[in-house]
Amino acid sequence: MKTELLKLLSNNARYSDRQLADMLGTDEQTIAEEIKSLQKQGVICGYKAVIDWDSVENQSVSAIIEIKVVPQAGLGFEEVAERISSFREVESVYLMSGGYDLNVVVRGKTLQEVAQFVARELATIDSVTSTATHFVMRRYKELDVKLFEGEKDNRGNILL
Repeated sequence: MKTELLKLLSNNARYSDRQLADMLGTDEQTIAEEIKSLQKQGVICGYKAVIDWDSVENQSVSAIIEIKVVPQAGLGFEEVAERISSFREVESVYLMSGGYDLNVVVRGKTLQEVAQFVARELATIDSVTSTATHFVMRRYKELDVKLFEGEKDNRGNILL
């Protein structure tokens, strides 16, 4: 039941205990106890709304930053990842395999604000050896929620 409950909550955290109980063929008290237990264990870390920021008047800019790091002896990447995570501009930090070490998602008011944040805060961290910034042009899907249903982007169409 735990996996099914987690799948349902990840699709819609606003389901009531009654709705979850009906979908899983159990009672509300069992659901409430299981959710409380999962929260206490740190399996459920929080609840968050998925926002289509492109449709909000007070728009912002997102960027994905690739960061190469020299890991600290005995700490690996943990110390630098923790430091990067502490900035309010940072939405996500992931340890990666492949061509770079950390994938950082940053949000700011303007392209310039994000670029300055990368230059002044991220690139100046001692163990950071390089950064590569990729600005998000359009979000189509986020956290399994489809965001874009409107006008098609025809820039990829080639007319002969």
